[in-house]
Amino acid sequence: MDRLFKLKQNGTTVGREVIAGLTTFFAMAYIIIVNPSILSEAGMEWGAVFLATIIASIIGTLIMGLVANVPYAQAPGMGLNTFFVYTVCFALGFTWQQALSMVFICGIINIVITVTKLRKYIIKAIPRSLQNAIGGGIGIFVAYLGLLNVGIINFSSGVPALSTLNQAPFWLFLIGLVLTVVLLVCKVKGAILIGIIVTTLIGIPMQVTTTSETISFIDACQQLPTTFGAIFTRDGLVSLFTDVAKIPLVLVTIFAFSISDTFDTIGTFIGTGRRSGIFSEEDEKTMETSRGFKSKMDKALFADATATSIGAIFGTSNTTTYVESAAGIGAGGRTGLTSVIVALCFAVSAFLATFVSAIPFAATAPALVVVGVMMMSSFKEIKWDDFDEAVPAFFAGVFMALCYSISYGIAAGFIFYCITKICKGKIKEIHPILWVVTGLFILNFVLLAII
Repeated sequence: MDRLFKLKQNGTTVGREVIAGLTTFFAMAYIIIVNPSILSEAGMEWGAVFLATIIASIIGTLIMGLVANVPYAQAPGMGLNTFFVYTVCFALGFTWQQALSMVFICGIINIVITVTKLRKYIIKAIPRSLQNAIGGGIGIFVAYLGLLNVGIINFSSGVPALSTLNQAPFWLFLIGLVLTVVLLVCKVKGAILIGIIVTTLIGIPMQVTTTSETISFIDACQQLPTTFGAIFTRDGLVSLFTDVAKIPLVLVTIFAFSISDTFDTIGTFIGTGRRSGIFSEEDEKTMETSRGFKSKMDKALFADATATSIGAIFGTSNTTTYVESAAGIGAGGRTGLTSVIVALCFAVSAFLATFVSAIPFAATAPALVVVGVMMMSSFKEIKWDDFDEAVPAFFAGVFMALCYSISYGIAAGFIFYCITKICKGKIKEIHPILWVVTGLFILNFVLLAII
């Protein structure tokens, strides 16, 4: 085990990695039920998407753990699945087979830009101040994600507001938050996982921890053929390019899928990998000088790139690296063993979905909040008294949560970084790749406004 995952070298143990894997899985297990519920609105069979979600998560996460040896989990991304249904299928009028085909092409594009190391060069082109801002911003985003998941922050009045504490889930969340904070302050091993489990158990008499109705594993298997390989039928890739008039719209949509997927991943890696030491300075030097995929970052980017196309083949929207992986990293996960544990949990969940779905958001939200607190330490590296550095750092760090999008936060940071450098007459300090990426972000915003 140590030889395969280099546990001692990474300062971790089997027990710690198992706890981290369980923590990550519980923090993201909601996707097993939520993703098919969303995609089924586009006409896809619920059971087929249910299995496709699990299979894509298992394959993507195993590649991440066994090939890259990093503690990241993959699954169909929230945000991208709603874009798939409500924008691509409903607003633009594409069929779900065509939307899956676009996701597949997006995955191929990501593989190409990873093999050519373009994604690696993009990461290296990001200034250190923005990298720290992205790290802290991921922390805000993760904590905000937890608060929104449990519903303790609502928008019923048109503006964000604290919900009235008159519902059991809110009180369970507060109990779990206090419990998790106390365990962490007292430095109890496995504090985050213990917090999730105990909070889930407390939720039983409070009637918050309840099971969801799901179809059987056998029924899901019978439905899987309706989505598996659908992109290779005449309703998929072939139909996508038969109408010449719609080809520009197809290309714009694929571009939108790709840029969001790419920068969600880059943001997650930068935000969680630097502070924890998963992607070290030595790894960056290896990434810069090596040929092929020798560094952990190279391998992790490749693992993420392949997952999207694999998921599309089985029948789900973009599979991406989950920001909830931060929960497992916060619990001490440092190697691919954490990812392998997550993959095993996904495999078991195919048979025990009813029980997995019983874990309420009120039990996992506290974990995300405290991990967010940990990650915000990256902000201390930013020179906030230097307005030139503070402006792009603010937008990169805060817009992620405000826009509920990692890629939009990065986009805002890049745009204001270029603006400040231009105003200061320091255009030469802007990396050429940063110019190109910023231009692509602006183009993406314009195209989304048009469509």
